[in-house]
Amino acid sequence: MTMTTASLMARAHDEGVADNDPAARPRRRRFTAEYKTRIIAEYDALPTGSSERGALLRREGLYSSHIAEWRKARDTAGLEALAPKGRPAKRTPEQVELQNLRGRTARLEAELARTRLALEITGKAHALLEMLSESADTEAKSKP
Repeated sequence: MTMTTASLMARAHDEGVADNDPAARPRRRRFTAEYKTRIIAEYDALPTGSSERGALLRREGLYSSHIAEWRKARDTAGLEALAPKGRPAKRTPEQVELQNLRGRTARLEAELARTRLALEITGKAHALLEMLSESADTEAKSKP
């Protein structure tokens, strides 16, 4: 039994669908390279501008843009371009938090290094001023 979006929405509105019901969530379709090449061959075998091409697309649930994209990929890179591309795995909340903490640690360590350098420079400047002050005091005492 195929349910339309309207009937799914009505079921969800009537609270007949739980949040974890897989039928309530649409899934992205994945097409194999063999399927794509077969459909392109079938589509190209039909007469240009005929209603049979539209019937093929409706039967398979495809759009003409699918055919155009698949042809372009086939022509530029060959069959390996038609293979479905995998998506990177989603990061867990722990991995996201770990990355955020690592970034924060790196920023704080850089700030600490700058602060230490500033304190070191301030300390050297203070020591230099003390030396100049002491030498000025000894010169003033030795002149009379």
